[in-house]
Amino acid sequence: MTADPLPRPRNFVSRGGILLAADVWGKATSPPLVLLHGGGQTRHAWDRTGPQLATMGWQVIAPDLRGHGTSEWSVDGNYDLDLFAEDVRALVAELGDRPVLIGASLGGLSSLLAAGEIPRAPIRALVLIDVAHRPDPRGFRRIVEFMRRQPDGFFSVAEAAAAVSAHLPNRPRPDSPERIRNNLRRHGDRWVWHWDPRMLDSFEGRMDPPGMAERLLDAARHADVPILLVRGAISDVVREDIAEQFCDSVPHARRVEVAEAGHMVAGDRNERFLDAIIPFLDEIK
Repeated sequence: MTADPLPRPRNFVSRGGILLAADVWGKATSPPLVLLHGGGQTRHAWDRTGPQLATMGWQVIAPDLRGHGTSEWSVDGNYDLDLFAEDVRALVAELGDRPVLIGASLGGLSSLLAAGEIPRAPIRALVLIDVAHRPDPRGFRRIVEFMRRQPDGFFSVAEAAAAVSAHLPNRPRPDSPERIRNNLRRHGDRWVWHWDPRMLDSFEGRMDPPGMAERLLDAARHADVPILLVRGAISDVVREDIAEQFCDSVPHARRVEVAEAGHMVAGDRNERFLDAIIPFLDEIK
């Protein structure tokens, strides 16, 4: 079956009236599956994944997290992880049916807290993409350093695309640099990333604060749903031993690795990512 690449727009309302913009693929009568991107990305991270999952019988919803893309920014500049988790809860409640949550990095952490801490979002299953209870500080710092570079933006879309390629040397270069345009916005005569730069202060304090690893493991244990941890085989953010420790500590969790993928698993190797999660999705559908 051929995937329809054109999504339908939809908005969700979260805490404080924050509007979250989303793309939707698939039939409204199909079981819902929510794709949550990582920090500094937008819903367009799923432009290839979303339509393909829709052809497999899912209603796929890919929102921009608060402060990202065309979703609204926090008025006070607060981007605490708990706020992202509340956004996930609000989205699940508005859907009115138990979805599968698939979250990459920040989207995964937000989903884990939403599903495992009171009030627990009623979901069907959880897929964590290259995120566990503890990051490798070297990989985490590399990402934040990239996000902090060139705060004044880029002269062109091509310049921004070249910066991403240098940051992700393991990823095949896109056929056209224009694909990255959805992650940018105009600011005067420059192109800047399509997210609120105030988030970076929250991100840097989130690396591995005291008690967070235990909190995340506790949330995973209390999320009474199947959990799949998808690790990029060459990730520098989630080490193999940490992924193994996570699954050893959470009885209903299992893991799989995607060859030749780094932290941005779906963006690096989308077809292999789909191959890794489809057996899990088939089991819980």
